[in-house]
Amino acid sequence: MAPPSLLPNLPPPPGTYTSLALGTAIGLTVAYLLRSPLFTSPSPKCIPAPPPEPPSPSSSVSHPYYPPSILPGRRPFRTPYGTINIYEFGSPTGEKVLFLPGIGTPVLALGDMALRLAEQGYRVMLFDLFGRGYSDCPTGVEFDSRLYASQILMVLASSELSWTGGGEGKGFHLVGYSLGGGLAVDFARYFGHMVRSLVVVANGGLVRRDRHVGWKSKVLYSRGWLPEWVLEWAVGRRIRPSKGGGTDEVGVEDHDVRGVGGKTDHDANGGKGWDSTLLSKRGESQTTVADVMDWQVREHKGFVRAFRSSIRCAPIYDQGEEWREVGAMLEVRRRRDKTVAGSGRGKVLMVLGRTDSVVVLEEVVGDARRALGEDGVEVVVLEAGHEVAFTHGMEVADAAMRFWREGEGGEA
Repeated sequence: MAPPSLLPNLPPPPGTYTSLALGTAIGLTVAYLLRSPLFTSPSPKCIPAPPPEPPSPSSSVSHPYYPPSILPGRRPFRTPYGTINIYEFGSPTGEKVLFLPGIGTPVLALGDMALRLAEQGYRVMLFDLFGRGYSDCPTGVEFDSRLYASQILMVLASSELSWTGGGEGKGFHLVGYSLGGGLAVDFARYFGHMVRSLVVVANGGLVRRDRHVGWKSKVLYSRGWLPEWVLEWAVGRRIRPSKGGGTDEVGVEDHDVRGVGGKTDHDANGGKGWDSTLLSKRGESQTTVADVMDWQVREHKGFVRAFRSSIRCAPIYDQGEEWREVGAMLEVRRRRDKTVAGSGRGKVLMVLGRTDSVVVLEEVVGDARRALGEDGVEVVVLEAGHEVAFTHGMEVADAAMRFWREGEGGEA
């Protein structure tokens, strides 16, 4: 039995609990203020891209897979969102063509198409999307249609030439691959007066979420239930190819990529053969998709963040309603003016790979016709997968030129 206390059982002094509560409140308030922007350094506005040039002769930084000079006419362009890596070349008096790349591969993947068009007298411009290649990754923003539309407008403003023209038929042809295809259609919803024609290649926008988003993607691209750095780490591991170029095999959930039933996750792989695909058939370049993906995951500290946000927020999935808006615009053009190439005759050219497991031919053609109208889309199918833009770059460019020339005479 414990000995009795030698001190009387006295109540605490008056105001003790009040003082304790007041002190705690003051302490928490001070801690909050010290964490506020008034007392802390502001977060950087962007995560810088890998330097295009080694910082010093002795630096270990190298760019064996994506040399900055791989295409002519390179210029870095500073914006409030960070620096954009842009290439512009070809005849200054030729028809203008702007390219929008995919979600993971930098713009060098569209180099064969651009060079082919430039050789035929076109003026072309390409750029790395924010967070890819040599373009910085802005922070504090989602990678949605608003950010990408802003980037496109800033790229157009960077040129010494006038790209927006003076009305319909005097702007530029817009060519988008994969994510870029979805971005192209979304951009045309708001700035159709600038767009002379639309060409989409293995395009996003109409990918069916309920068919092509499995439970892994729903977990990894969600927000709020785990710290962002944990999810970025997990996505980085998921999309980084295996050493040696990857196995080219689709993931566990991708076993039924073209069959009926089951859900597939195609954020990690473009299908069998994707990782080992060469990005160019010109010259002696042996750079593969796996090479540039691995380089970006390792060297671009904003790449995974941009990738995650794009999967979550960019116009990739179930954009039928938005495409119907463009379909209505094209119908007006078909009725009013049959003299403008491509969009003037009210059609979108869609170039697809027959074996594409990401943008499935049997799904997207019907969805596009329902959204754009039977007369609003022209389809070209090539013997390829999702990598059609770089394995068949010359053929895609030739299909685009035929599409543009057929519209010059006003034929529907």
